[in-house]
Amino acid sequence: MSPRPRSRRPFAASAAARADSVTATGPATVTAADGEQRQVPPHRWRFVVYSLIGLLMFFVSVEIGGKSTILVDHALTLVRWVLGPTVPWVVVALVVVGTVRPFLTGSWRRSALRTVFALANVVGLVVAVCAALGYYPGPMANPDIGPFLWESLAIPVGLLVPVGAVFLAFLINYGLMEFIGVLVQPIMRPVWRVPGRAAVDAVASFVGSYSLGLLITDRVYREGRYTGKEAAIIATGFSSVSATFMVIVASTLDLMQHWTLYFLLTLVVTFAVTAITAHLPPLRGVPDEPFEGVAHAPEPVAHGQRLRHAWDEAMRALAGAPGVLRGSWSTLTDGVLMASAIVPSILSVGLVGLLLATYTPVFDLLGWLFVPVAFLVGLPEPALAGKAVAVGITEMFLPATVVAGHESEVLRFTVGVTAVSQIIFFSALVPSILATSIPISVGRLLVIWVERVMLTILLATPLAHLLL
Repeated sequence: MSPRPRSRRPFAASAAARADSVTATGPATVTAADGEQRQVPPHRWRFVVYSLIGLLMFFVSVEIGGKSTILVDHALTLVRWVLGPTVPWVVVALVVVGTVRPFLTGSWRRSALRTVFALANVVGLVVAVCAALGYYPGPMANPDIGPFLWESLAIPVGLLVPVGAVFLAFLINYGLMEFIGVLVQPIMRPVWRVPGRAAVDAVASFVGSYSLGLLITDRVYREGRYTGKEAAIIATGFSSVSATFMVIVASTLDLMQHWTLYFLLTLVVTFAVTAITAHLPPLRGVPDEPFEGVAHAPEPVAHGQRLRHAWDEAMRALAGAPGVLRGSWSTLTDGVLMASAIVPSILSVGLVGLLLATYTPVFDLLGWLFVPVAFLVGLPEPALAGKAVAVGITEMFLPATVVAGHESEVLRFTVGVTAVSQIIFFSALVPSILATSIPISVGRLLVIWVERVMLTILLATPLAHLLL
């Protein structure tokens, strides 16, 4: 059942807001930026304090125990320490829930794709049990296949999504998205065709995780604050891997001496490619409609005093916000269900992709699709570059392994940027998107991936030639 959409009506028209606004001396009112008299929600400190907690948890890196990362990641480390040797079996339990749930709810019958993924989840469950027992049969024993899927993807994602969901309420419930959304609206809407509040999604992905970004996107879409088109643009354009993982890519490609340039250029190219693909098919053809059965709550257009309007919208959201415990419990429930849907697909779809990449020439052939583009912009060894970027559709880290150690710094740099900017890969991101309510099909995802890879090569290669 989709969550009830948060009321976006004026404070005076909201019963919940009226109930929350009454003080011992009667409800206070203010004149909003649009001239309306609105009641002021009590405990306005919640906007500042709770939003600050959300920002600290997701966007501030802190060094603890010799590890520098965001606080949500530290919370994940604490959870893994508390769970100890039960961690693999907690993830197996999530896989069991994700495998059984489609059959219990009957959702596996809704389409051929859902049937395929429901059956694939059964394979994922078998893989999970084998991995938890430390048994990797046949080609799964390859450290880059079975152990990689389980230890580097399934366990971190399976735990990170629920842990991050606990703190997600602080970002989305208490006015921060509305406040920032109004401020950056003049940029986000014309350039990326999304509301200003999508800026929170974009930053959460880059400093946190694509899984957390997708969790935000899906939740906000089902609340009616994004349309299907907006959610699809955000999911395929901003849900990149985190900066932490980018360090691993840069290190593998021996680019750490250019880390700042690599990070900033990847950020710029990724967002530039998103700005282009948002105006191209297939994203252009995604229905611009709200989630089924939910009234759309468009972001109000600010005129004049933008800062004051941003404050008004934050207070409007705060007036209908749930308590911390109820809000966190709701997002935690969403996080557990989303993780249970993602992990089985990672272990099944991701396994197939890695097997194809390792033991078949499929991606050598697919790579020829990008050779003309690589040749056009003067990328060294276009055939090798084509294969490297093509294998990224399976797992975003694989392109780095193909060109690691190559003498051309331009080639390594461009492939490193493309690995992140492509956004879409089958070992984790595609199953994660399909586990949400976002209306985007596998076919469209493949087309968007081709567009993003080609555009990234076209943009990143000249910049690499110029700056390196």
